[in-house]
Order: sequence, then C-alpha cells, then structure tokens
Amino acid sequence: MDDGVVLPDKASLYLTAIEDAEYKEDKIEFWNNVYGFDMSCIKKQAIMEPLVDTVDQNQIVTNSQLLKTMDISKMAPGDVSFTAPFKLVAERDDYIHALVAYFDVSFTKCHKLMGFSTGYVDSPVNLFAGPRSRTTHWKQTVLYLEDVLTVCEGESIVGSMTVSPNKKNPRDVDIMLKYSFNGARCTASRVQYYKMR
Repeated sequence: MDDGVVLPDKASLYLTAIEDAEYKEDKIEFWNNVYGFDMSCIKKQAIMEPLVDTVDQNQIVTNSQLLKTMDISKMAPGDVSFTAPFKLVAERDDYIHALVAYFDVSFTKCHKLMGFSTGYVDSPVNLFAGPRSRTTHWKQTVLYLEDVLTVCEGESIVGSMTVSPNKKNPRDVDIMLKYSFNGARCTASRVQYYKMR
C-alpha cells in the first residue's frame, strides 16, 4: 500500500553496561550450589537467556553506545539481522556483570514529532522522556556476562553484537556478543551466545 504509514517509523538500539552482583548471585550463581547439589550445568543455560527487566539507573557503569538506527517504514525482511561494533567506556570504578540493550522509537510522520525511550540516556533530539525517565512495559534487555569485569574510570570494553531471527522460529532472536577488556585490574575476551524466546 503506497499511501500507508508505519508508526513508529524510526528505531534506535543502544547498549550500556551495569553492575548487578546481587541479581547475578541470586539467579545465575545459585546453580553452583542448590541445597548442597552442584547443578552448574543449568547455569550455562540460565545465562544464555536474556533477562527483560527494569534496570536501576544507579547500576549503569559506562556510557551508552548507539548500535543501530533503523527506518522501520523502509525495512525489508532481511534487514532485521545486523552486526554492530561497540565501545563502552567506564564512567566510574566498579564491577560490570551485564550489558543492557534498550531502544528509542520515534513517530516522524505525525504532525508533531513524538517518541519514547526504554533506556537511560536523554535523546539527542530531546523528544523522549529519557530513560533516566519513566519505565515502559518493554523495559530493558539484560545480557549477563560469564566474566565479572573490574573496571576503572576511563577503561573501555570493546566488541560487537550480532542480532538475527532464529532460523526455526523467526519471532525468536539469536544474539552473539563478542567482547574484550584489558584493564588495570582484569582482562577478558569472550564470545557469548544468547537466545531470546
């Protein structure tokens, strides 16, 4: 339909890093000792499933990195798969337990420019409530790392994120996260896979 309008028509995906020792200990490390039983084989499965939840802005340790902007009104089926590089710079000395993805959407075809954010940084266009803002029912997507990174202010985590529909069920999302960190207090380099169902 040539005269139709897709709303929202623009979307941007962002990535940041958080400290989240308490949740990771309760929900992921828990499998190492379940009432005296070593069930750590389940831990690998638990860490592969992203958590969709609201993250407190005080947990944010790094800057936010724009991964991808999409013009939804012009997308073809194959456009949903992408690989994007990232560089997250620590804004304070802390630990990093997870990376967090969130998105902004905008309605640019309306009579008044509108949109909202599910994340943590004010939009450069200032049309969103911002994520240090009201939460939405979409929340954020938390990707727990196998490593705990000890970072100092100014140090960087670099890597890439690959996102694609699952081949068996295109409504599911497969994520590959590659990251490396070479800091004063620790180093890490890893590839992790996640399955969002």
